[in-house]
Amino acid sequence: MRLAFFSPLPPSKSGIADYSAALLGPLAKQARVDIFREAPPQFDPSPYDGIVYQLGNNPDHSFVYDYALKYPGTVVMHEANLHHLIAYRTIGADNWDAYLNEVAFDGGEKARRFGERVRKLEVGPDYEGVPMLRRVLAASTGAIAHSRFVASQLADNGFTGRTAVIPHGVWLPEIDRLGYRHKLGVDLKAPLIGTFGHLKPYKRIAESLRAFRRLVQLIPDAKFILVGEPHPELRLDDLVVRLGLEAHVRHIGYAPIDDFTGYLAACDIVLNLRYPTVGETSGTLHRSLGLGRAVLVSDVGAFSEYPDSICMKVPVGPGEEDLIFEYLNLLYSQPSLARGMGERARAWVERECPWDVVAGRYLGFLQGDSRDEFVVGAEPAVSGDPGGTEVPLQAEAYATTLNAPPAEFTAEPVPVSAITTWTNPQPEVAAYVDTHLTRFQRTLELTPPGGPDDHVLEMGAYMMITATLKYQLGYGHVRGCYYGTPGHIDVKTIEAEDGRSFTCEIDHFDAEKHVFPYPDNHFATVLCCELIEHLPNDPMHTMSEINRVLRPGGHLVLTTPNIASLRSIAAMLNGYHPALFPAYLHPAAIAKGESRHHREYTAKEVYLLFHYAGFDITKIDSGPFKEQPRPELAWVTHLLEQYGFPQDLRGEGVYCVGKKAGPVRDRYPDWLYS
Repeated sequence: MRLAFFSPLPPSKSGIADYSAALLGPLAKQARVDIFREAPPQFDPSPYDGIVYQLGNNPDHSFVYDYALKYPGTVVMHEANLHHLIAYRTIGADNWDAYLNEVAFDGGEKARRFGERVRKLEVGPDYEGVPMLRRVLAASTGAIAHSRFVASQLADNGFTGRTAVIPHGVWLPEIDRLGYRHKLGVDLKAPLIGTFGHLKPYKRIAESLRAFRRLVQLIPDAKFILVGEPHPELRLDDLVVRLGLEAHVRHIGYAPIDDFTGYLAACDIVLNLRYPTVGETSGTLHRSLGLGRAVLVSDVGAFSEYPDSICMKVPVGPGEEDLIFEYLNLLYSQPSLARGMGERARAWVERECPWDVVAGRYLGFLQGDSRDEFVVGAEPAVSGDPGGTEVPLQAEAYATTLNAPPAEFTAEPVPVSAITTWTNPQPEVAAYVDTHLTRFQRTLELTPPGGPDDHVLEMGAYMMITATLKYQLGYGHVRGCYYGTPGHIDVKTIEAEDGRSFTCEIDHFDAEKHVFPYPDNHFATVLCCELIEHLPNDPMHTMSEINRVLRPGGHLVLTTPNIASLRSIAAMLNGYHPALFPAYLHPAAIAKGESRHHREYTAKEVYLLFHYAGFDITKIDSGPFKEQPRPELAWVTHLLEQYGFPQDLRGEGVYCVGKKAGPVRDRYPDWLYS
């Protein structure tokens, strides 16, 4: 599909410019897109399957409006009002006749008469009452809105064409939150509240600051930042002085987008209030949700459509200031409530609003797909898989799978005797199993059971849990593999205490270099336990080959030391190496065939390994090698809590289960390969 895409782009100080820049990357991966960031010398619409016009209510979009009238296409309405744009194009050019004609076209004779009064400077333009939408809608073949509120407004203004409701995309950046708090000079424990974007009176700034003044009386170290250019009608400095908040409120002014996002991340609570509204969707709000911030929004227009679980909604009118104060006090006094709301917000936008998903919905609509189509009076559609697009993984997405059991099977407890029975009479093996018994039990409990026709592969097989794959989990065909000369096969036999015998063939090869000696789609399950950390060069080769030999829907069970464990953090802060096994090997150890750890992973990185190797993660967890209390690490937990870092997945080992979802997504992901 070939598209023409009209929109301002950065460095234009337009939220829609930022939106378009974010959308174009994933859109260009799925279609051929020609971008027009300004009026072209000439334009031929014939080569295009669709024309997309990003329309906003400011002068930057004047050329977009011109071409939308001349060459009908799909208009993306970021709000249900273009009056400011039309006023710029007419009154701004000292063409009052054109302004009056537009007012009459949009609102009839009554609007024209009011426009005459505007011309005489008796009143200001009726920006809210006359939205100036009808002319461009009459020329358009389709429309995209970010909310049902705006879609309804388009219908009310006479548009009868196809309309899609496609959520605004979301940014999910990784920001040094504490670094920006330090930059602001804000104490770690001081509540920090912020309002962002163009600072206009309708963003309820006066109401917010009055509510904040009451909070300061309870929490004297509370701070408030305002980031953005102030509107001429908002005498912000005077307001701050009048409220006696000079020591608590800081106006930063315009900030480049990196700093803007950093200041958002630094906040504990973000206020995204506004009234009146014309249905605008806030990019700042979506950045805040993506950062997992606790957010207050006004309960009006498109903002009312957000789930109640991801933001607090403030009705406009009597009691507004009281409720803002109560919400601020509640979120500060119950930090777990604020943290939980932020986590749900991030999970929601990760699911509903990734830019790849947004781009896929654009293309689906332009190609005639009706799943996002808006019908007046219809019930809101239940959002789901847009089809044909891959939801890109973000670094925090793994949190949504914490403590969730794999959906395909029910884990059963594995008795200790099922493992230890195979260590007799091997004292060294028994000692190793005793140290790692918890890990072995948990690994087996996470491994889906098999049947007599199912094949399972244990990589790096030491024969310590290999037999249990047959006798405890029911696999009919158990295979092992180990590092060595390709083509060499060991045949190993072990006996249980009760006299049972187990024999397994162990294939030798280099898991980082060689094609595994197994056919495609062969195994139901692969276990890769305490192996990935030993690979020095190309772990994604290993992950790719595991993907190849697993059948569709087959499972990978992976365990590895956790470089972000409580023990690792304690070691690093005390001046030691954080890895579990960072030492170089003595020549005698090398002679025995031992292998050092080349790279230990965090749980977040394990999640990314699975994703880019083509797996959907069904479970991720962490835990010790041997269950035993570690009270000496309680101070690390307290430190993480104090600084607002997650405390999940801090055990010594990472346990991850994934289901083969498709081919490898990225053979050399940027986060892993230089």
